Amino acid sequence: MGFANSYLNNPLTINTLSVLSFLYFRHKFLVERNMREGKKNLSRIPELDLLEDPRLFREFAYSGGKWHSAKSGRIIAVTNPADGAWMGTVPSLSKEESKAAVEAAHQVFPDWAARLPQERASILKNWFQLINDAKEDLALIMTLEQGKPISECRGEIDYGLSFIEFFAEQAKRTDILGVTSHLHNAEVEVWLEPVGVAALVTPWNFPNAMITRKAAAALAIGCPVIVHPSKETPFSALALAELAERAGFPPGVFNVITGEPAEVVGEWTKDTRVRALSFTGSTEIGRLLYAQSAPTIKRLSLELGGHAPFVVFADADMDKAVEEGISAKFATSGQDCLGANRFFIERSIYEDFCRKFSQKAAALTIGRGLDDPDIGPLMNENAVNKQIEHVEDALKKGATLMTGGKCHANDKLFFEPTVLKDVPLSAKIMHEETFGPVAAITSFATEDEVIHRANDTEYGLMAYVHTRDPSRIYRLSRALEFGMIGVNRTKVTGAPIPFGGMKQSGIGREGSRHGIEAFSNIKYVCRDWA
Repeated sequence: MGFANSYLNNPLTINTLSVLSFLYFRHKFLVERNMREGKKNLSRIPELDLLEDPRLFREFAYSGGKWHSAKSGRIIAVTNPADGAWMGTVPSLSKEESKAAVEAAHQVFPDWAARLPQERASILKNWFQLINDAKEDLALIMTLEQGKPISECRGEIDYGLSFIEFFAEQAKRTDILGVTSHLHNAEVEVWLEPVGVAALVTPWNFPNAMITRKAAAALAIGCPVIVHPSKETPFSALALAELAERAGFPPGVFNVITGEPAEVVGEWTKDTRVRALSFTGSTEIGRLLYAQSAPTIKRLSLELGGHAPFVVFADADMDKAVEEGISAKFATSGQDCLGANRFFIERSIYEDFCRKFSQKAAALTIGRGLDDPDIGPLMNENAVNKQIEHVEDALKKGATLMTGGKCHANDKLFFEPTVLKDVPLSAKIMHEETFGPVAAITSFATEDEVIHRANDTEYGLMAYVHTRDPSRIYRLSRALEFGMIGVNRTKVTGAPIPFGGMKQSGIGREGSRHGIEAFSNIKYVCRDWA
């Protein structure tokens, strides 16, 4: 033990190793020593020492303006999906502690709602600037806990910032509406008012932007928020809380509650003080939250699963369709509700498209997020198992494997970019959201046929269409039963647009002026001046 300590702290040793190598071996030694001694506070992974602002990495929950652990001492371990390295822990809060966070938000609600919109906007702008200044640190934290390539993490921070900037301006535009009166001697007005405490339940695939998209809208109109991030990616949320505190949000206005979803969110769905709940995640969990929230009649915003069709007609720009298809399928390693899952290619260009698309997919690089590859790890073993299940099922039913189809040699959570052609309608992948780097391609003969097949799903979030025919663009934009349509492009989202789906892809809209509606009540006032 003494030799190891002296070796790892010897300046000569440090000079012979790179900084990261030294930190890695020191971390490994400390973890092994602490495990032998039964200590729970294991050393952080070495990459965290690259943070310019170490206080952005917080291992406590945040509520009522205070950082705290769980009274029970229970913790949740967080690991880097790229290599399984121990990143840190967060508290696993109890039902009582979850209720306490609601109380803190409820108590501050009258004051926050009564502030001038300009005051709320000013604090949001402070938050925007602090996040922007800390972009590199936030991207580092994200890639370590989520695994996505560092460039995608930077892009997500920018995307998340756009909502704060947008709703900081919208805060000043929730004007009272004067309505032409239908009654003699009466003055009629319509007011927009905050509903109260807003619960935000966010996923692991976009651990920063899904919080800011919801929180900025709620905070702008005057609602305090209680955030429950995924237990797999809590540190991005806690970093936002640290910056929110610095920005000047009063205690209780912005809270981050870590723990098991059933204990935390289950309490919120029953609590009448929680007047709005916004959730991004699977349709299965969305249904559950919908049912649990019914007794308290909450305002709900649900952004749920997607099963996007990607339709390419023979008159499309082939090279562009291939490039956009790669982006639509493999961004975030395919772990995106907007991800293209089913590729429908017109028969006359089918073989050519499959060949070019497969070549592009096979050339994608795989690796750790910090190395900035095209494809990072999947989030967990369940995600990997689903890829394996969908590939094996499709092959059994007659599909052809063009490339990929198995776990990568890097680690068990890396899955090769995979392309399947001639996928039959009976295959699971044609009906279930894959949420990974597996593309299923099939052909079609007529416009009516592909519209029917694209719509043949319980989901209705996003659809992609490639064609040069203006009349066809109009027909498909009308006929496809999806909340968002991308025509000859993949990137469509942003702060000014209403993000959301149809059918079992959710209810409500996020972003745009409609984003505030999820957190506001409309009040009608009729005054008699006679």
